[in-house]
Parts: sequence; C-alpha cells; structure tokens
Amino acid sequence: MTTLAVTGHMDLTDESVPLVRVALREVLGRYREDLTGVSCIAAGSDSLFAEEVIAVGGRLIVVIPSWDYRETKVKPEHGPVFDHLVEAAVDVVVMPYGTANRQAYEAANRELLARADRLVAVWNGEPPSGKGGRYGGRGGRGTSGWSAG
Repeated sequence: MTTLAVTGHMDLTDESVPLVRVALREVLGRYREDLTGVSCIAAGSDSLFAEEVIAVGGRLIVVIPSWDYRETKVKPEHGPVFDHLVEAAVDVVVMPYGTANRQAYEAANRELLARADRLVAVWNGEPPSGKGGRYGGRGGRGTSGWSAG
C-alpha cells in the first residue's frame, strides 16, 4: 500500500483549480491500485487532493488539527466540501488540541508526514502567502510536485 500526504496552497485561483486537478489525477493514478491519501482537508490543495484520492478509488485518512477546527476555521463556503470529505474518510484523526493554533497545526503536519510514504506538493512557484507555512521544504521519504509557476 502506498500512502501519500499533501501540502500546498489554500488560495488557489479559479483558473488554476482545473490544472491542479489534472496534475493530481496524473500523480495519484500511478498509485491507483493501492492508494491511501492523508489530508487535513483545508480549502485549496488539501481538499482537491482528497477529492481526487476518492475519485481514483483510494482510501482517505483525514487529520484535523483540533476539536474546534470545523466550527472556528472552516469558512461557510468550504463547509459542505469539508463535511463530505470527513464522511468519505475511512479514518478521521483529531489531534488532541481544543483550539486550532500553531501547535495544533504543527502536530497535524507531523501526523501527516508520519503516515506518508511520499509527500505531494502543490505549489505555484511563489513564496508562501502567510497562511500555513506547513512543511518548510522538509518532505518525507519522497516528494511529488506540481508547479503552475
């Protein structure tokens, strides 16, 4: 079984979403027969990755940074996607933090990497926008990526 985790931008443009989906399908298709995807299912790259894992028949594991994450951090427009992905997941891991904060996000990221054989990075070639700053370039045992830049 191959387990892939994801990192990438939250603030994808409407124009880039179809391009990212195609690139993710290409990467995930290589592992279709025995794929598990791990994602925090945030808006943007995380959720697109999770949707595509399900679309190719893979298993989805969701990692949520804190108990209050859904109610305090998920914007209304992302709520239906977030809820659908939680329902579709074979496992949902909630980190032991009551509040979504830097420690909770870092713990969730460590959990993603600990479960992954490879890390898929969705990056537009630009510096971080200030949101997330998640993996700091430290991949697991391998990294696959796509850049729109």
